[in-house]
Amino acid sequence: MPRFHVSFDLVAGARLALPPGAARHAQVLRLQPGHAVTLFDGRGGEWGATIARMGRSEVEVTVGTHDGVEREAARAVHLAVGLMAAERMDWLVEKATELGAASLTPVLTARSSLRLAGERAARKRAHWQAVAVAACEQSGRNRLLDVREQLSFQAYLKDHEDGARWLLSLDAAAPGLRAAAAPPGQAATLLSGPEGGLDAAEQAAARAAGFAPACLGPRVLRAETAPLAALALLTAP
Repeated sequence: MPRFHVSFDLVAGARLALPPGAARHAQVLRLQPGHAVTLFDGRGGEWGATIARMGRSEVEVTVGTHDGVEREAARAVHLAVGLMAAERMDWLVEKATELGAASLTPVLTARSSLRLAGERAARKRAHWQAVAVAACEQSGRNRLLDVREQLSFQAYLKDHEDGARWLLSLDAAAPGLRAAAAPPGQAATLLSGPEGGLDAAEQAAARAAGFAPACLGPRVLRAETAPLAALALLTAP
């Protein structure tokens, strides 16, 4: 069944217009009055709804009943990733949403290949949040990945989440993440670098800030693959 995200509160029995992006999606799918859809507002659960009118550019729906179903991971995992090439960031945001990450913070590091500032950074953040919305619609998540404001590496170390903190490392002597991971249910943060990884000074600063090195095995994973592999380990049922 088609799923659409709306950014406003939903009320059973209300008739409302879908946001422009959702309306375009409904038109692409050639939905017609009477077709059933699912709506979610990111506040938990989802709502049944029915297409009431298909206009030239506007789509109206009638909201049905609320279902409190949740599909979130048992552990909140926050990703902090060194900014990398734009297409890799897009892919990472999409797959991190599907795998259940709670948030993603783009971090400007010494080796970041993508550097953003000002209005361009704001546009990219909005773009990545839209990618996360589409991934939620596809995957069945009812809560959005929170794509956070870009931070410099030093600013991030002062502003990270509480809970277990892991620095993804290429050091074969570092503990494996599966063995080192905190108990199920405890929130965790994964910090990983861009293409080329974090430099020595950044790794030392992360360890000083309480990030424990953790290894994902003997193979070298790409910058966009490593945090997803770690995320899958930490959110597996």
